[in-house]
Amino acid sequence: MPDAAVQFLVPEGIEDDERVSGGNVYDRRIGEALRAQGVDVRMVRVGADGGLEVASALSALRRDDVVLIDGLLAVAAARVLEAQSTRLRMVVLAHMVASALPRIQDRASTAERERVALNAARRVIATSEWTRSELVARALAEPDRIVVARPGTDPAPTATGSASGGHLLCVGAVAFHKGQDVLVNALAGMDDLPGWSCSIVGSLDTDPEFATRTAAAIRSAGLTERIELPGVLTGRRLAEAYRAADLVIVPSRAESYGMVAAEAVARGIPVVAARVGGVPEAIAGSTAAVLIPPDDPVALRAVLRQWWAEPPRRAVLKAEAVRSRTMRRTWAESARIAATVLRRTRPGAGVVESERRRAG
Repeated sequence: MPDAAVQFLVPEGIEDDERVSGGNVYDRRIGEALRAQGVDVRMVRVGADGGLEVASALSALRRDDVVLIDGLLAVAAARVLEAQSTRLRMVVLAHMVASALPRIQDRASTAERERVALNAARRVIATSEWTRSELVARALAEPDRIVVARPGTDPAPTATGSASGGHLLCVGAVAFHKGQDVLVNALAGMDDLPGWSCSIVGSLDTDPEFATRTAAAIRSAGLTERIELPGVLTGRRLAEAYRAADLVIVPSRAESYGMVAAEAVARGIPVVAARVGGVPEAIAGSTAAVLIPPDDPVALRAVLRQWWAEPPRRAVLKAEAVRSRTMRRTWAESARIAATVLRRTRPGAGVVESERRRAG
């Protein structure tokens, strides 16, 4: 008899290019990979409206149904999950530590909602070892209920780049936590160097005020002909941006994993990234990345000047990035871990120690 379907609650609009994020990409790809492995996954799209749609979706399910819930929705609807915790078998997919994000309002309240939501789940799937360790360190979830399923990367041709090493690429929603202002600040001190250009690819609508300030900083530095803000690129256009890149910059102030860094190395592109969150984990095993302190444009500028001043060093990093392509994780590996968690959450599969304590 086949296993019952897994209901997967995801934010509405996860296919919308203007709302693209690492979390949305992960949700889509893990759903596809689970189906490819024979798991009957039913995507349930709900709005992040404070819990009303989540409550409606969960109430419509049968007792003991297995439900995988995106962490963004889970934290917003924490009390709803708590109310359903004995009726449904819920697994929360934690893309991040919500209460650890920069500039978050009412951090204590967010942490409490996060704790309630994760405690309501039978198990938690974290997308990085860093996220798992933070959840445990902040007493948001018990370690024996957290399993790590890191993002995968897709097969892609090796980037060709250029002989000069002058094509820089930064991918991610243009938002404060992604730190594109740090990159612009660093490049503003490099207008004496000829031949470089930078494409900052990502949504301009996620944090409109920050995007406007970033564009203004580019104009103020006189770099509008060198730094472009094309908005979201997908499919062939994004693949072309990677193909042409010599160096990928990840200047984030916060990053639970660092999918862009992993994607770059999977394409044979060296990386300069802020040493934050799960970024070191994303490029572990490769020396094709240079890690710098976060929020430090002076350090980033120094690394970029060295990049252009030392062609042999560029060649070494490029060769290491190409070698590291064979180390990439696949989405099938991620799905196998998630599928095991979901199977163990089904009725009759046993309980972990923390569930015994909660039941007792």
